[in-house]
Amino acid sequence: MTNPIPKPIPNRSTGPRTAAGKQRSSQNALTHGLTARSSVLATEDPAVYQLHCRSFFDEYQPATPTETQLTQELADTAWRINRIPSLEAALLDRAANPPSDQAAIEFDIVDAHRALATLGIHYQRLSRQFQKAVDHLRQIQSERRLEQQRDLKRAAALLELHKRKGIPFDPTEAFYSDAGFVFSKDQIEAHSHRLMLLNESRHIEHVLFHMQPPIQREDARAAFASSEPRP
Repeated sequence: MTNPIPKPIPNRSTGPRTAAGKQRSSQNALTHGLTARSSVLATEDPAVYQLHCRSFFDEYQPATPTETQLTQELADTAWRINRIPSLEAALLDRAANPPSDQAAIEFDIVDAHRALATLGIHYQRLSRQFQKAVDHLRQIQSERRLEQQRDLKRAAALLELHKRKGIPFDPTEAFYSDAGFVFSKDQIEAHSHRLMLLNESRHIEHVLFHMQPPIQREDARAAFASSEPRP
């Protein structure tokens, strides 16, 4: 009886064959860093990241620790979102142009689409996180500015009251509001002057563009009187 010829044992792995194995392989190929603790990967330029962050700080001009934290969150989230297109392109290129037959077995177009779906989930999550941070930052900045303008207006009114009564205003050259804002005397003077100019401009606008001239008012009264039914 002839002994069967034993099959050769491959000297290297031919890659995952099962669906579960293929999925693990595609996940291993997707090193995206989108959930990493550090925003910057080892392959990314820290100087470019710093410029990216600076653009957000220049735009939002945070004035409190909370605003600073939210601005940094926006920058980091946007940095991760901006990484996704290059990750998608790399996945498709890897599936379309495998460097070897072994690589083609381990990662094909099906695996690429599975990994792209994962990236899509991360994109949606990061986009929601970004929008939430934007809304929160804008809300607290709007509230702070309204409160600041309100306190500055009160300080300007207090300054004018002191002037009218001939009382020296704030010898320390500063005004501290209940909300913690600090205004210099020069700031208050400038704001007071601006408010008075605005009031004058509103009066001029009303007289020039909204009030009817005397002749037109008399004509209107005469027209109304002539239109009334006579007994």
